[in-house]
Amino acid sequence: MNRRVVITGMGAVTPVGIGVETFWKNLLAGKCGIGPITRFDPTNSRSSLAGEVSDFDPLQYQDFKTASHTDRCGQFALAAAEEAVSQSGVVGTVDPERAAVYLGTGIGGFETTEANCRKLVEKGPRRVSPYFIPMMIANMPAGSIAIKYGFQGQAIPSVTACASGSNAIGEAVRAIRHGYADVIVTGGAEAPITEVGVAGFNSMKALCTSEDPNAASMPFDKRRCGFVIAEGAGILVLEEYERAVKRGAPILGELVGYGTSCDAYHMTAPKPDGTGAALAVRQALQEANWRPGERVYCNAHGTSTSLNDAAETKAIKIAFGEEEARKVVISSTKSETGHMLGAAGAVEAIVCAMTLRDKIVPPTINLLEQDPECDLDYTPNKAREGEFDLAISNSFGFGGHNACVAIRPCK
Repeated sequence: MNRRVVITGMGAVTPVGIGVETFWKNLLAGKCGIGPITRFDPTNSRSSLAGEVSDFDPLQYQDFKTASHTDRCGQFALAAAEEAVSQSGVVGTVDPERAAVYLGTGIGGFETTEANCRKLVEKGPRRVSPYFIPMMIANMPAGSIAIKYGFQGQAIPSVTACASGSNAIGEAVRAIRHGYADVIVTGGAEAPITEVGVAGFNSMKALCTSEDPNAASMPFDKRRCGFVIAEGAGILVLEEYERAVKRGAPILGELVGYGTSCDAYHMTAPKPDGTGAALAVRQALQEANWRPGERVYCNAHGTSTSLNDAAETKAIKIAFGEEEARKVVISSTKSETGHMLGAAGAVEAIVCAMTLRDKIVPPTINLLEQDPECDLDYTPNKAREGEFDLAISNSFGFGGHNACVAIRPCK
């Protein structure tokens, strides 16, 4: 069985906007969603900037009881799912046993974990919340979405660091393609902007320490010095093509390729020669039946770290071949959103679908001094028009996890 898989709904909660259309409009305008940290007092932190979701009210998407027993990560997931599922119109059209949830998160309930550890230390074990465990565990965002919509098929988390969202989407594609489900709500969510989270990333010198929001997340720029931590969620409703057409669902793109690999090299650093990441990209291209000469957009992982951006450039060259790689139009939207960790790949898959729909490429902002080692076309600073046959989204995570998903306009 090799069934076609299409996108019938999308939802986004991001530092540059809540809701896909708002997010997309701001992204094309080059809006910077990075600013001073407000989730905690960053006075003693080496990093004072983050990509926070502002004006988010969970009570717009869930009742008070649900919101109060759900970590911020899960609140984001439920909010984005509300938009995606509503757009798809899938509820009531599918056998609940044939509907599933595959959701990625790199960390899970980080805010809940930190708050309850403080309670334990300051007030003793009896003050730890009875909801601590269910709010903290990484599978709960998937479980919460399944509970909300009554989807009784698989409810599976993907936990592969910054590749979590892309791995969730790719595995969901395989499940529908091979007949294990007809509809899957998939994507990623993350809420890592906590005092201990930022301190941990700072201790490994992964975060940018700039105090200027417009000189912090600078993918492929030779001035880059680390990523900017961010939060948010991206959700896609995937559906078997024939049933989507039959019920008149909106079809927003077709998932045609998925690749995943492991560098098997280092706990945090990417393999410098790019071969591990290239394997995942090459697998996605092969599955998508890519042919030289096709017009391709690539939403790069593009974290603004020295090692990642150089290795990803090499990976793209290896996967496409040097000549074709120079024709690929690339951008890193992390320059605007910051790095949403486990949510990043899902939000960036939405970017790919929107790029194909509107025939316009979002920019890589803050790219003023391009690194000679990063010598491809990264769409610096301004959006530009472009019609594409294929879009790919790259995601690479700690542990050497690599994932790439490929999307085509549905014909």
